[in-house]
Amino acid sequence: MSDTYVECLVKAKPSWIGKFFKMLLIMLTVVFVLAIFVLPPLMMFAFIGAIITGVGAYFVNLFTDLEYEYLYLDRELVVDKVMAKTRRKRVATYQLDRVEILAPFKSYHLDNYRNRNVNKTKDYSIGEELQPDRRFIMYYEGGEKIILSPSEEMIKVMKNVAPRKVFAD
Repeated sequence: MSDTYVECLVKAKPSWIGKFFKMLLIMLTVVFVLAIFVLPPLMMFAFIGAIITGVGAYFVNLFTDLEYEYLYLDRELVVDKVMAKTRRKRVATYQLDRVEILAPFKSYHLDNYRNRNVNKTKDYSIGEELQPDRRFIMYYEGGEKIILSPSEEMIKVMKNVAPRKVFAD
């Protein structure tokens, strides 16, 4: 059996709400730190506020700076979430045998699947439409719709293994 290994790392676009809260918490942290030195009677309140907003800014940054890593090894696709380049978490594992279809976002191959009632939609893609759009939709075991942004090499390898399920248009 031939073991094929392909790895792909994509950076997810942070939402504007996440960017807003991150900048707001950073600015509040700076204001509280300056208040420690400028307003000595309120030093304890400013110190506690600086700690709370600093920790909040750290956690908001952790959850807004996301990357997804796709690992394809021997008919299995593993999706990992990398948070702020410091923490890694395994999100999902998909068997290529159980995939119904994998095709580009606006492919005509997905026409039969568009009106399907889907239980779960999971987005592990870059989160935005680029030109040309390189996002793919994968329907998995009838109940899940997964949005991915794999590399061309990964699609090519998966197409060699399952040519009737994977389309590159």
